[in-house]
Amino acid sequence: MIDYMTAGESHGPQLTGILTGIPAGLSIDVDQINAGLEERQGGFGRGNRQQIEHDMVTITGGLRHGVTLGSPLALVIQNRDHAHWHEIMNPISPATNDNTLRRVTRPRPGHADLVGGMKYGHRDLRNVLERSSARETAMRVAIGQICKQLLGQLGIELVGYVQQIGPIMTTSQSLSVAELTKQIKKNDLRLVDQTKVAASHDLITATKKAGDTLGGVIRVVATNVPAGLGSYATWNTKLDGQLAAAVMGVNAIKGVEIGDGFIAADQYGSQVMDAIDWQADTGWSRLTNHLGGFEGGMTNGMPIVIKAAMKPIPTLYRPLQSVDIQTKVVKKASVERSDTTAIVPAAVVVESVVAIELVRVLTATFDGSNLTRLQQMLQNYRAELQAY
Repeated sequence: MIDYMTAGESHGPQLTGILTGIPAGLSIDVDQINAGLEERQGGFGRGNRQQIEHDMVTITGGLRHGVTLGSPLALVIQNRDHAHWHEIMNPISPATNDNTLRRVTRPRPGHADLVGGMKYGHRDLRNVLERSSARETAMRVAIGQICKQLLGQLGIELVGYVQQIGPIMTTSQSLSVAELTKQIKKNDLRLVDQTKVAASHDLITATKKAGDTLGGVIRVVATNVPAGLGSYATWNTKLDGQLAAAVMGVNAIKGVEIGDGFIAADQYGSQVMDAIDWQADTGWSRLTNHLGGFEGGMTNGMPIVIKAAMKPIPTLYRPLQSVDIQTKVVKKASVERSDTTAIVPAAVVVESVVAIELVRVLTATFDGSNLTRLQQMLQNYRAELQAY
């Protein structure tokens, strides 16, 4: 079963990731990983830092001649902006008056600043915000891209895109993953509905001028996922719960829906439950997919549909009231360089963590030591489901 860990601060020298449990024999396309990192850096409404960073991954372990060995994969992404923070974010040199000039003592509402400082005893809140920053998600995207490549070898596709920006909503469209991917590449907001792009640009521009920020809604669709992943037997083996936890673990995500989600609460059971069908050539299916591909905490063979609500970015260029932790005097909150909206990169990150969790359950359910064996076991399992 796979697992991973990331380390590194926003303006530190680099981000580091360790990914364990990826089967031996998987050919890794580093260009595809870097393309995912580039997508995370894109999107209308991003801040100036994206003009500095040009994220590229270096794999320093677990790979030989482009093929995984089955041992832990070690990944590194350099922080180019560290050149401007070399003294202040130096991991080794002792603190001095010169290298602690950018102290943060006025916590930003909505960020981890104040509570993190209280919990860990930091009097310079930079020690909190440097790690709680969404910069860390670059490594989760790199890891997620490796998992997406493995899923592709298992016949599973997925994509994450933007369904809503602030008050501008689009409707869900029943398109293939390939068609969804094609549509979102036509604009810089990862929107499927091209008719909402111009209005979204205008909204983001006006919001930036007002010194405010925007959130939105992300939708992820995964197809050809076999039925029976996860379990009803215990609460902590329910796959929809694991996916919800992973998505909620993405910075600024405040809500997760599976399928119709909260809309289902307004309807009758007859309107929400997905009627069962069986055909000799295709096997078991559902006539609708209101439950988003899950029943009893297990995949049911229908497309997995997950939505995530992202709050507006807490860093405001017209900051709210705060209190200085040193003087206890009411002040405006600190201002750090930030985005007007990060809904586009968030869609890439949410897609990535969904990919990671799908690979986690697949390598836990089947022997994940070797790619060929994993493929054969999954093929046999699909045949077993077909014959049921």
